[in-house]
Amino acid sequence: MGFGQAISYNLNNITNFSGRAGRPEFWWWILAIWILNFIVSIFTGGFRGDVGFLWFIGWIITIILTLATIAVGCRRLHDTGKSGWLQLLWLIPCVGPIILIVFWVQAGTAGDNQYGPAPAA
Repeated sequence: MGFGQAISYNLNNITNFSGRAGRPEFWWWILAIWILNFIVSIFTGGFRGDVGFLWFIGWIITIILTLATIAVGCRRLHDTGKSGWLQLLWLIPCVGPIILIVFWVQAGTAGDNQYGPAPAA
């Protein structure tokens, strides 16, 4: 899955927490989110600390993209055979995000697992 395909697929599956997501789908999405977050911050005054209508629009965009990121993170954990609820590890300072990154980097289980068939390459 390429950059554009990952963005398109994840925007179409913004609330899909079932199934599996391969590494390319997940990491292309994360790259797109970082780029979009940077661009939105520039145009909405996030770097300057401005608060106004554009700032509000930026927060709405951030909430929508965060929901999509949680969904693809859940599907990525499913691909490794783990529960999507492990994303709650983000709440543990310092250690939680590191553990999640390690889980997300791992190769997915070959073939079908309890979360569904292997994602398309």
